[in-house]
Amino acid sequence: MKKAYTTVLTIAGSDGSGGAGIQADIKTFAALECYGLSVITALTAQNTMGVSAVYPLAQTCVIDQFRAISADISIDAVKIGMLGSAAIIKTVSSLLRELKHKPPVILDTALSSSGGTPFFPQEAIPLMIAELFPLVTLITPNLPETALLTGMRQPLETQQEIESAALQLHKTGAASVLVKGGHGGSNECRDCLFFENRFFWFSSKKIITSNSHGTGCTLSSAIAAFMAKGETTENAVKKAKEYLEEALKAGSPYRLGKGNGPLHHLYRLWK
Repeated sequence: MKKAYTTVLTIAGSDGSGGAGIQADIKTFAALECYGLSVITALTAQNTMGVSAVYPLAQTCVIDQFRAISADISIDAVKIGMLGSAAIIKTVSSLLRELKHKPPVILDTALSSSGGTPFFPQEAIPLMIAELFPLVTLITPNLPETALLTGMRQPLETQQEIESAALQLHKTGAASVLVKGGHGGSNECRDCLFFENRFFWFSSKKIITSNSHGTGCTLSSAIAAFMAKGETTENAVKKAKEYLEEALKAGSPYRLGKGNGPLHHLYRLWK
């Protein structure tokens, strides 16, 4: 009897510098003992200094990639990252509906780069909410994205504000919501998960490092990997945060490029 891989499909943009996007996702899957599959939605020109250009791919290109994989390989979980255009949002929502087996789907609501470069037009945000939120298992917005998605004032600071925002996002169709607190002003990172009509809070001390490029991509990919392996949403988030913290610590002594470098996805394999 042949062994079966645990597979995770990432639908996202390419980061040639390797810190975020498809590249970070594949590294994360491998680090967590999953087999990574990919559908590229956009090419980017970026490095550790920032994103200088985004080139969304044609809808047919995304469709052909997805159908080639899904026709041949069983998919245990899906992670969605940067989509690049309103047309791709519609395309991806249609493709998810084609899957006969409904795996967990984690949507990293990547609206812009950390430097502020938009990943798709702001007017496409309502389309993402309407088309994708009802199809996904979990969305993972950070605090600024949460404020933008809900129309609430920035910054979101109190526990009550954050829980109210998470509940509002749940009501738009997302089964579960993880509001990431890394952009908060305290020395703690406090993430709020709304899952099965309950709020769960995860707290950890912020890691001060110049190498944090791709943390959002990595966290959502790690959650997808753990859910592919059968973990509940709550446990997947907990384990993914532990992995992310370790990868940030392991990457902090390194230097890559002149700006915000990557974390160390494969620290467990390097000696």
